[in-house]
Amino acid sequence: MKTRILSALVALPLLIFVIVSGGMWTHIGIAVLGLVGMYEFNKAVSKEVKGTHIIAYLFGLIYLIFIDKIIYTAPLFSVFVSLFTIALLVYSVLCYKKTNYAEITAALFGFFYACFLLSHVYLVREFDHGKLLVWLAFISAFGCDTGAYFTGYFLGKNKLCPALSPKKTIEGSIGGVITSVVLCLLYGVWINKTYPIDNVNVLLLCGLIGFAGSILSQIGDLAASSIKRQVGIKDYGNLMPGHGGVLDRFDSVIMTAPVLYYIMLFLIQK
Repeated sequence: MKTRILSALVALPLLIFVIVSGGMWTHIGIAVLGLVGMYEFNKAVSKEVKGTHIIAYLFGLIYLIFIDKIIYTAPLFSVFVSLFTIALLVYSVLCYKKTNYAEITAALFGFFYACFLLSHVYLVREFDHGKLLVWLAFISAFGCDTGAYFTGYFLGKNKLCPALSPKKTIEGSIGGVITSVVLCLLYGVWINKTYPIDNVNVLLLCGLIGFAGSILSQIGDLAASSIKRQVGIKDYGNLMPGHGGVLDRFDSVIMTAPVLYYIMLFLIQK
């Protein structure tokens, strides 16, 4: 417990600094987390460094450096994904005795899972009003996790998914959704009173991310557990002692950040 508290005391101020700063610092911070997440995933599915990993890291770095151009210039993302896939296929031909298509699939999935999805934290932060709204990704994820824990502890009876997470209950899951929605709406009320945003239905946005984000955050948590069980590990890493690695701590935010970004795309004209 002492180790978990000390790790949190170090990591939390860093996270707040990275998100609040915006611009270059958020870009660098999310890029580092994304690359570390890719490393953790690749290490989990394959104990040895493969050529497919090197290709994935290279394209992950390119994506994270030029993320604004790749995302906001429509053809570039298609070009990027195509080149990434072609590079892996070329490697599979040139080094067919050293690799297989399971490794190629894992390299692609690792990029999208650990790097692309997490990069939406940066995309939200740089969006209009992102300095305020980016926190909804964390409120939804961590609020759901906290609400699910306490509801499950006091009221939980029916197992949600015992094969993946024996302690999670249906009652806890419902409690997590309710907690997330309430916290997000309260945050929305605070925004409306303190920093009102013109031409945006903030409460609708907060309610949507609270509901959709809480469901997806639980799926993200269970998906991470599924992968770890299949490869036989407890944690993806030990970057934060007592908490695990990047993917252990952000397995829910990986899901809430993208849904927040796309809700904002529909409700806010950039």
